[in-house]
Amino acid sequence: MKPNRILPDLQCSLICEDVRQEASGNFILIGIIGLVRVPQVPITATKLCLFNRWTAGLGQFTEETRLIHPDGTTVLRKSSVRFQLGDAGQHATNVSVFPQVEFPVSGLFHIEVLVDDVMKLRFPLPVAVVQQPGAQGQAPEASRT
Repeated sequence: MKPNRILPDLQCSLICEDVRQEASGNFILIGIIGLVRVPQVPITATKLCLFNRWTAGLGQFTEETRLIHPDGTTVLRKSSVRFQLGDAGQHATNVSVFPQVEFPVSGLFHIEVLVDDVMKLRFPLPVAVVQQPGAQGQAPEASRT
């Protein structure tokens, strides 16, 4: 009996600053992020992109991605997209764009990737307050009016 549905494998999941697609269909990932360095919190990131590639599946699926606060329960951002794989040799690429992401605190945020409510991956996204070079011991610049 031939199966009509096989849950896909998550081949990769990367968070980055931007994703572009060439005329050939190939993707360009810009600024792959492993650690978010910020001068202070709260702070807002202009845009974060989550690049996910699925393979070895068969059927129609729903991908859900989440950005989780360090408290472990608060969902800061969520995205859902439907996709289809016609046979196990195909792949599907989904890009979730999260504009204006506010990081209210520093700490260990997490990215979760699910397919049809099955958790496929959960990985850390650390946000660290890092002092800017040359800022140590300098008097604040006066504001101009």
